[in-house]
Amino acid sequence: MEKNMEHSREQIRITLIIVMITSFITPFMSNAINLAIPAIGVQFGGNQSWLNWVVSGFLIPCAAFLLPFGHLADRYGRKKIFLLGMIILAIAALGCALAPSLPLLVMFRVIQGIASAMIFSNSTAILTSVVPPQSRGKMLGIVSAATYVGLSAGPVLGGFITGAVSWRGIFYFNLLLALIVIVLTVWKLPGEWTGSASKFDGLGSVLCIAAQALLLFGLGDLATSGLYRLSFIVGILLVAAFLWYESRRQNPLVPVGYIVKNKPFLFSNLANLINYSAIFALSFVLSLYLQTVLGIDSATAGLILLIEPVIMALLSPVTGALSDKIRPAVLAALGMGLSALGLFLFIFLSVNTPIGLIILNLAFIGLGFALFASPNTNAIMGAVDRSMYGLGSSMMGNMRLLGQSISMAIVSLITSAQIGDFPIGSESYVAKLMASLRISFIVFAVLCSLGVLTCLVNSRASRQEQ
Repeated sequence: MEKNMEHSREQIRITLIIVMITSFITPFMSNAINLAIPAIGVQFGGNQSWLNWVVSGFLIPCAAFLLPFGHLADRYGRKKIFLLGMIILAIAALGCALAPSLPLLVMFRVIQGIASAMIFSNSTAILTSVVPPQSRGKMLGIVSAATYVGLSAGPVLGGFITGAVSWRGIFYFNLLLALIVIVLTVWKLPGEWTGSASKFDGLGSVLCIAAQALLLFGLGDLATSGLYRLSFIVGILLVAAFLWYESRRQNPLVPVGYIVKNKPFLFSNLANLINYSAIFALSFVLSLYLQTVLGIDSATAGLILLIEPVIMALLSPVTGALSDKIRPAVLAALGMGLSALGLFLFIFLSVNTPIGLIILNLAFIGLGFALFASPNTNAIMGAVDRSMYGLGSSMMGNMRLLGQSISMAIVSLITSAQIGDFPIGSESYVAKLMASLRISFIVFAVLCSLGVLTCLVNSRASRQEQ
């Protein structure tokens, strides 16, 4: 009996290491590649549109393919889809590192996004399937910490690699991590290679991918271009068509009826969407404030903005463990409440606000996010049956990416309406930017407050289900 228990602990440890590495890769790559965009532009001489696609070409397919791959994994084997995704990611990373032109770099970034959807629709599900329920929150908290370490390390390590080697070195580092995960997966990852093998929802998958791709593409520049607005509208219509179609299928990609009836799962995912919609653009708007209003250089501004993800990384394992003892929805509501208060305080930013107060408030919001993220992940994965862990994992990722896009769209709409064509650095620009930031923080604080209500309703629904 003792030997089996030791073996079980070893399996959990190996699975945790694998999921931690994969959770580190995407946020690290996102932040590191953002820092390398100027160097890529200099080498290839591409215009800003092509350079934007180095980032968007990864994020849009990653979001669009999450649910279909979660569905595939539940039916044909999570381990199989996960490993295939890691292999494709490694090949695409090598392709990015060797890319001789900007269009080819973007092509390989799109392939990386699809491969990441295969990985992240399954990684949380794979970990949850081997961890006992009483330890699930603690393990998910450790994984969340790995995500925030990736966010924190991206600018620092990415800048070092770009300066010491080149921007291509970032992709070689990505390749190295992918190869480590592939070896560990084949050699040690526990779990079955097969799934339930029920019928795959092909039309539903096509509708899901098209709807989300068009919706996210439209959100990218909703304020300035008719093409983006058209894409957004068509995306919304396809989302409605997708939900209508899925609600009438016997073996759907997304079991709409099940989700509507499963209130803890529904409200936890809604809270996830609201939280990322309210928090994600914070570093973007504060970066504008620190550099264009206060005149702080980019390196110092980056160090100030590291405060939030560092606090998240340090506290997520603690809050995850707490969610094994305290109702996760209660902790999530507390975290969202703290974030709402922090966002409310940022409404009063001025040209004279001391840097120390900004740092303290970022730490406060980081505490709120840490209290929300791991417990809410625990609530989502705890609300579904083992056979639907792929759905839980991919739906959670979907809400996160959609929330990030909504957050940036909110800022884009407000800044475009307020600032217009005022030149950067002028007195009028600074005044308009400060007005934009104020409106943005009001919207984000209101969103977070709605998130608190969602978490409280979720807590009540969870009690009724027990």
